[in-house]
Amino acid sequence: MAGEQEEGTTLEFTPTWVVAAVCTVIVGISLAVERSLHFTGEYLKKKNQKPLYEALQKVKEELMLLGFISLLLTAFQARIVKLCVPDDTMKHLLPCSLPSVASSSGGEESLKIIPNSMLHKRRLLAEDSEDYCKAKGKVPLLSLESLHHLHTFIFVLAVVHVTLSVLTVVFGGAKIHQWKHWEDSISRDRCNTEPALKPSFTHVHQHDFIKKRFSGVEKHSALLSWLQSFFKQFYGSVTKSDYSALRLGFIMTHCRGNPKFNFHRYMIRALEADFKTVVGISWYLWIFFILFLLLNINGWHTYFWMAFIPFVLLLAVGTKLEHVISQLAHEVAEKHVAIEGELVVQPSDDHFWFNRPHVILLLIHFILFQNAFEIAFFFWIWVQYGFNSCIMGQVQYIVPRILIGIFIQVLCSYSTLPLYALVTQMGSHFKKSIFDDHVRTGLLGWAEKVRNKKRLRTASDGSSQRCSTEGSAAGIRTSGISSQELAEVQPAYDSENSKD
Repeated sequence: MAGEQEEGTTLEFTPTWVVAAVCTVIVGISLAVERSLHFTGEYLKKKNQKPLYEALQKVKEELMLLGFISLLLTAFQARIVKLCVPDDTMKHLLPCSLPSVASSSGGEESLKIIPNSMLHKRRLLAEDSEDYCKAKGKVPLLSLESLHHLHTFIFVLAVVHVTLSVLTVVFGGAKIHQWKHWEDSISRDRCNTEPALKPSFTHVHQHDFIKKRFSGVEKHSALLSWLQSFFKQFYGSVTKSDYSALRLGFIMTHCRGNPKFNFHRYMIRALEADFKTVVGISWYLWIFFILFLLLNINGWHTYFWMAFIPFVLLLAVGTKLEHVISQLAHEVAEKHVAIEGELVVQPSDDHFWFNRPHVILLLIHFILFQNAFEIAFFFWIWVQYGFNSCIMGQVQYIVPRILIGIFIQVLCSYSTLPLYALVTQMGSHFKKSIFDDHVRTGLLGWAEKVRNKKRLRTASDGSSQRCSTEGSAAGIRTSGISSQELAEVQPAYDSENSKD
């Protein structure tokens, strides 16, 4: 009896210093997290990192959703555990084959779950709900301990998903940053060859891009071409010739008037803009989460077989992205033997599934979530129930799942995501918002420098009135800049930034 009173102690008989201490710790941690997110957002806005700032806002939304789910589970747990169902209902679709224990009270038998974790905390409310349902000849729909474990797993899944998504984008971004020396090298070569205005001819089949992407027997067989694309994603997925050809194709299609366009910077900004999609948990992912929980039936080894879904999808996405590069090479090689000027590929949505490059991002989003689910589920079961739990499964099913999860994380970070960032720029449209938000900001800063220089020059000549008029015109022009104007203006902006 004393034990029950101790376990059921309310705030009326709890020392005030205990209540104050616990509240201080909880409130302190919450405020520290909130302030850190706030200052991070202010820093990103100060650095004009709008895509990353929006991604941070997406993380805040996910935290708010988790908080709301937590609130609902806590507020309604007393009612949920008193939802009663017939005993036979609880004997189907079990994740584990558990022993049945005979209950002699009332001459009834009921199937009871006996994990070790149910032998401690929350016993009063749990016993109350069991007694409540037993009086009706039924059993609780969901025990208090099971509700608490579900609550914990949802939180762990969200944290693991956000963490792995951030790591994927960070490592993928690091890989993309390694391509910057290609961008610098191409820009230098253009500067060196620009004075020579003599028209030149390119022998298409002698071009490095064509030789590497349109050579051998695979050019005569679609199957061999797909096989080459499949294996290409594992080694040297993107070469300098690939980057140079795709860069030039993008520039000649979307900003022909600016051959010095910084394609690498644009690609980084586009990836940052997509980051907010990758880090979030969309409604369709929650549906998939519920489907996984539903199919976790004893003997089905559901989580083992489902581990292959992101694995297969990732290989398919990588293969498709590599094949798009090969298709671009094939189109040029099949139409031309020699061309005047440089070899230019033609971007088009037709190269992508359903003519939508955005589908690739949705698949990567699903792959990362499913992989996070597998990893979060493994560690949650390990900590909550132990490695030998029946839900964990046998070792021969556990090891492949972990290896697949690690493989997916590494391949997606260092191959698939960089490929996505580059190849999806080969669609028919470019992301105008990247220009509008980032380049316009840079152009305004550049225009301000130009106005200041003009003011100094005209002040010495005594023509400050003319400078003021030109400065106002420049401000009006940059505030409503179009993509065509951008192609004409940005060379000066790029050259100005290259000095910084």
